[in-house]
Amino acid sequence: MTAEKGGRGRRRVPRRLPSAGGLGAMSGPPDKKSRARTILRHLERAYPDAKCALSFETPLELLVATILSAQCTDERVNIVTRDLFTKYRSAAAYARANPATFEAEIRSTGFYRAKARSVIGMAKALVEEHGGDVPRDLEALRKLPGVGLKTASVLLGNAFGTPAIAVDTHVFRISQRLGLAKGDDPDRIHDQLTEVLPRAQWTRACHLIQAHGRRTCTARKPACPACPVRALCPWPDKTRAV
Repeated sequence: MTAEKGGRGRRRVPRRLPSAGGLGAMSGPPDKKSRARTILRHLERAYPDAKCALSFETPLELLVATILSAQCTDERVNIVTRDLFTKYRSAAAYARANPATFEAEIRSTGFYRAKARSVIGMAKALVEEHGGDVPRDLEALRKLPGVGLKTASVLLGNAFGTPAIAVDTHVFRISQRLGLAKGDDPDRIHDQLTEVLPRAQWTRACHLIQAHGRRTCTARKPACPACPVRALCPWPDKTRAV
């Protein structure tokens, strides 16, 4: 799904991004906020069904799924968690998991040894420090093993209804193509987007951008002729054909 600080590997990001000249020609902060609102309106019309792609019913399930999604597709994670969530129903259950067994159960998500350490360590911290419950505030979440800013933001926005910006690979790529942010650090992109996107729409904006990234503005060959925000996109490397 994405990469972040906090013990998880960083995913490769697109090399071809808006040039310094292209971004320099963009409008100032007030106009950028206006552009952002317009972009979101267009994306909402194009992807009204956009939502969190990870399957979950509880905050703990979403936390586990998000950790497993590092450098793995959401589709694969959903396949793996279908059985995992049936077997492990509480933080205590994950905390008691046999590492070798758990590694085998999540192997197909990749980086399974590191992910197993993160999930089991996270679960032990929940049991020891939070009574087995997933905390609802950003800093407490970020103190958990395997949890960085992106994962904590996914939890806040999708499990607890608190507006949050989760910078996954799609948000990282597309926010730069659209000239809404610029940088090589997901946390820096996060901070810039909080200044541009309407706070009440932070979580929804991520869903819309992610849907756009999966269906239209893909990393290698974006379908620019079919793009719902092409007229608003300053990216100099837009493709001419689908």
